[in-house]
Amino acid sequence: MKPSKQLAEKLLSKRRVGARGLQKPARNKSSVGPLPSAAGNIKEASEDADMETFIRTAFDANYERLRFESGHSLSPELKETALQQALLYWRRLSNIARRVTETEVHLTLPSQKTRQERPFSIEGVVDIVREDGKTIMYDLKTHDTDAVRADLASYERQLNIYAYIWRQLRSQSLDQTAVIATALPEAVRQAIESGDGETIQSALAAWDPVIEIPFATDHVEATVRDFGDVVDAIEDRKFAPLLPAKLKKRETRNETFATRVCRNCDARFSCDSWRCLKQRFEA
Repeated sequence: MKPSKQLAEKLLSKRRVGARGLQKPARNKSSVGPLPSAAGNIKEASEDADMETFIRTAFDANYERLRFESGHSLSPELKETALQQALLYWRRLSNIARRVTETEVHLTLPSQKTRQERPFSIEGVVDIVREDGKTIMYDLKTHDTDAVRADLASYERQLNIYAYIWRQLRSQSLDQTAVIATALPEAVRQAIESGDGETIQSALAAWDPVIEIPFATDHVEATVRDFGDVVDAIEDRKFAPLLPAKLKKRETRNETFATRVCRNCDARFSCDSWRCLKQRFEA
């Protein structure tokens, strides 16, 4: 399978097709319809058509698998909205996808010790582009660009670890690291709701989901210690949740802490603060 198709499958997996994170479509506007292709020639246009067919097939397979695993399904409108988001990602990011040389690259920093001498390892998965003697590492995130820029230090620390593994443990060259923020920005969502092709095209052109992250591997030691502290807290059963007021706090223009963090946490259903917030929302 071509790296670009592997990246498309990864993106669909990252989306975890479901109602959370999807904007309810406006009436009769669930599909964005045909958009201008990012292809620069006839060959690329043909590849785009082939890729979009592949995305639709992979999307349906991914959706059925998740529906079987979770026991939940989406309304036809929300399912169509999720598919349109996946197609928009391809149309906006196809220039990167075509250049990916290695996808789903597993990185591991093994045999670490916490302050309490507990063993742990750090693992991550990235995509690599090698082109014109330059190597770029990309990390896909299901957050929007505002959320990434508001918490740049956290992403920096994580990618510093990956850069350290790539350069020091794998002895590979690296010139740049970046995050691809896959969540649609508000401007694109509003453009889709408008149903106007020119508005959608303009919003897509203004959307830059790739955020360069500077790396400095001299910070790795402190980051590994922080990971170790989390391991110790888990092993010591220190699970006190944040207060509901923190969950409601708006961290970016469009998202609260609960929207950005809690809805992606597998432990939220056993979290008192999340349940409290959910009950207030549903009351």
